[in-house]
Amino acid sequence: MAFNLMKDASERIIVAAHRGECGGNIPCNTMAAYEIAVRHGADMIEVDLNKSADGTLWILHPKMEYRHLNYLGTEGKVSLPQLTDEEIRKLRYVNYDRDYTQFGLCTFEEVLNTFKGRCYINIDKFWDHPREISDAIRAHGMLDQIVVKSSPKTEILDIVEEYAPEVYYLPIVKKDEGIHEEMMRRNINYVGCEVVFTDENEGVGSTQFIDKLHADNKLVWANAIIYNYKSQLAAGHSDDTSFTISPEYGWGWLADRGYDIIQTDWTLAMCTYLNETGKRFKK
Repeated sequence: MAFNLMKDASERIIVAAHRGECGGNIPCNTMAAYEIAVRHGADMIEVDLNKSADGTLWILHPKMEYRHLNYLGTEGKVSLPQLTDEEIRKLRYVNYDRDYTQFGLCTFEEVLNTFKGRCYINIDKFWDHPREISDAIRAHGMLDQIVVKSSPKTEILDIVEEYAPEVYYLPIVKKDEGIHEEMMRRNINYVGCEVVFTDENEGVGSTQFIDKLHADNKLVWANAIIYNYKSQLAAGHSDDTSFTISPEYGWGWLADRGYDIIQTDWTLAMCTYLNETGKRFKK
């Protein structure tokens, strides 16, 4: 399977599965969650990276050990970076009822091996371990499949420019403060912006911002996901409102607005809606 993010995004909305697709007894950020997301139509899976005391890259959202693993630690060990690979292999995710599951953690290496040639992979927390992550991507020959995002802090952009200038990169922007113009000057494979907004008519939430990026052949990524309902990522057009109000108000609004990549926690439902309404593929 050939990968070309700009070409693919010109043909269809890229559906990004946030931490895979989970539910019931299948936790997020597991191989099972990623497999389900791809089967359900995701073009991209999002992974959170952490590193063990042995230096191995593992898939787990930093500081989520207690929430996802019910892990408080022993002998003062409370987080993944303090644990050895052997200790991590013994850990198990918990489900929504906080009962332990059969699912353990997976390594970055395992994810790359399993999904090479199958889907795009968005790597979160890239800036924590840029050299190790970049080396792994190159070793697997997967530069065309990887997408990284970060806040547009100068020190982070410098890291991307130094370690991974050829990797697909999107800054996460909340205000239109000239980051697009700066990125156009950087030696970075800048392909667009992820926008976070509470007002759909102002700043990065406006159609003017989308049009500006599209005029320069850049993509715009929006989020249907919700971390905290008090902090909306797309002015209330979300997975939640797609179910509680209507899919037209949530996913449909994002698609009609012209977003090229939409991240969701409900891959199958969103893909089904976009496909059935003819909104997935661009005319």
